[in-house]
Amino acid sequence: MSSTPAQAARRELTDFNGELIGPEDAGHQQARTVYNAMIDRSPALVARCADADAVARTIGFARAHGLPLAVRGGGHHGAGLGTVDGGVVADLAPLKDIRVDPAARTVRVGGGCVWGEVDRATNAHGLATPSGIVSTTGVGGLTTGGGLGHLTRRCGLTIDNLLEADLVLADGSRVRASADENSDLFWAIRGGGGNFGVVTSFVFRLHEISTVIAGPTFWPVEDSAEVLSAYREFILTAPRELGGFFLYGTVPPAPPFPEEIQLRKTAGVVWCYTGDDTEAAAREMAPLLDALPAPLLHAPMAMQHPDLQAMFDGLYPPGHQWYWRADFVETIPDEAVQLHAKFGAEVPTVQSTMHLYPIDGAAHDVGQDETPWAYRHANWASVFAGVDPDPANAELVKRWTVDYFDALHPYSAGGAYVNMMMDEGQERVRASYRGNYDRLARIKADRDPENVFRLNQNIQPAPRPSHGSRP
Repeated sequence: MSSTPAQAARRELTDFNGELIGPEDAGHQQARTVYNAMIDRSPALVARCADADAVARTIGFARAHGLPLAVRGGGHHGAGLGTVDGGVVADLAPLKDIRVDPAARTVRVGGGCVWGEVDRATNAHGLATPSGIVSTTGVGGLTTGGGLGHLTRRCGLTIDNLLEADLVLADGSRVRASADENSDLFWAIRGGGGNFGVVTSFVFRLHEISTVIAGPTFWPVEDSAEVLSAYREFILTAPRELGGFFLYGTVPPAPPFPEEIQLRKTAGVVWCYTGDDTEAAAREMAPLLDALPAPLLHAPMAMQHPDLQAMFDGLYPPGHQWYWRADFVETIPDEAVQLHAKFGAEVPTVQSTMHLYPIDGAAHDVGQDETPWAYRHANWASVFAGVDPDPANAELVKRWTVDYFDALHPYSAGGAYVNMMMDEGQERVRASYRGNYDRLARIKADRDPENVFRLNQNIQPAPRPSHGSRP
């Protein structure tokens, strides 16, 4: 009787530093589960890799047995790109090493870390690096896709703060990528996703950020067109120290929100002022607040940066139904404002939302072709996210998301932030990289010609040039 992939792995991968889990094992259910409960896949093998050698051996095993390979960092991607039916998952969760060098203002981070772990380690030294908006997000996926969040206007994208990375390539070799070493690979992984290798550790630049003035301002959803019209002008002229993304959502039915506004549909701004001066933060927010009706709630306050990063964790725990779409946005004309107001008033569930993340400021200091992130001229990244814990509402939240996206897409810049895309086809991937796609495809052909790393927003290897037959 033939053995299962997990049995074959236990036989072939002797002295494996980690854990090998198959469907016949008690831990398989937990091991196969990812953040988005809409994703229900059953890998033939989950290999929890505790070092780079284990990663290389897992890649080699998948290739030798002709099995598709998925790579999981935090498992947060909406399309479930960190898992695969009947294939092999290289789970990096055991790679948790974090080393802060306060003098050099750098941090070395294992490929299995989530951002909350990094935020707490760096905050102990009064330092931070851009790290999204949900602390349970994996470092690897967010970084290789670009990395935007609360600190983007002040510090740029996460990739703009990446100094080097250690990778295991498709052939099992291990390399270091930086501006001075394997520079082609270093360029590619700063936005090109997991197409080029498995990153087992990252080194990031750190900034002197500890205390921030942060929190939401909510207005009634009926005022949303007026709020968005004012916000679109305000945020692009605000100092870089002030970040604030626009959102539609429902006030959660729990403290610390006042009972009288719980379950109200709202338009809002979630602020992040990178400093501890509450009066200075108030002065910078004032032009927007003074131009609008009185809000339902204005609650920015001093907090530590990791507390801001964890602000949404309770609202978005693992195991909810998720469906999202995304776009880059240069301008928000009046017609788009009115469409936002329409769909924002129809938010279908408490967790469903739309965010407009400002990606100007420091993110604009980097050229269009300095990294694969091809929308340095865009001012916002939008995400439309239908979310609910109840599987019965999966189609409801998906329909709202798709309809909202379809209505606003004509006003977009054309592509999307790959970390917030579902499985939307190759044309959409190309649109997201624009003129940088062909360069990525050439590097892919050099580093992963067989497209081993294809369970992602895939960069397909460029065809090898044909030199014709010899005379």
